[in-house]
Amino acid sequence: MIEGTFTHGNSVIHRLDPRIKLMLAFLFSVVVAVSSRWSAFIPGFGTAFILVLGARLPLGSVFRRLMVVNGLILFLWFFLPFTVGGMSLWTLGPLVATKEGTLLAALITVRSNVIVLALMALVSTIPVFALGHAMRELGVPEKMVQLFFFTSRYIHVIHEEYQRLVRAMKMRGFGRKSNLHTYRTYAYLVGMLLVRSYERAERVKEAMLCRGFRGRFYALSEFHLGLGDLFFATGLLAGVAFTALL
Repeated sequence: MIEGTFTHGNSVIHRLDPRIKLMLAFLFSVVVAVSSRWSAFIPGFGTAFILVLGARLPLGSVFRRLMVVNGLILFLWFFLPFTVGGMSLWTLGPLVATKEGTLLAALITVRSNVIVLALMALVSTIPVFALGHAMRELGVPEKMVQLFFFTSRYIHVIHEEYQRLVRAMKMRGFGRKSNLHTYRTYAYLVGMLLVRSYERAERVKEAMLCRGFRGRFYALSEFHLGLGDLFFATGLLAGVAFTALL
């Protein structure tokens, strides 16, 4: 969500106040997450899809991200139909798939896809630093905001460090196998990555203190709430309320 792929654009959704988008994304996600009737997901999915179209997101990238989410949800389909009690639908040897378990898996699948679509349209279109400052404006604790900033900034740096360590292992002839040497080598890799991360964190802290850091990030611009933001918020709140009533 924070790669920045969807942050570049000039759509109506991109121009909205980040605070409005965060609040609406939270309310929409909560309403969809607690919904248990299939009739509520029809307007919910329609609203999420309209948001994606309004943000002019590349549908190929949207589909690829949904595939990642559904790849994780796929594991639920291997367990829920066989572990939730209820009326039998079909059997596979000693395993019995129930109607209630299958419906629960389908409910989680639809619910997750609707929420992810809405988050891609509303949250992924906010630049990282604007997102952090919007979180602060909405009352998120300062330490949580700082953790978000540092995570979004250095998770890629740590990944690059991991890749350098892996390349060093391969240059020394390391090959993955199912033996004790491989497990020990990966344990050393994780330990070295933690050590490198700690050392980099200390260097970053010292550099920030030398530059006068006093525990707060300051924004160079302020948010402005306009009529377009209010109209958008009113319309989406109406859709959220209709979904909640269903």
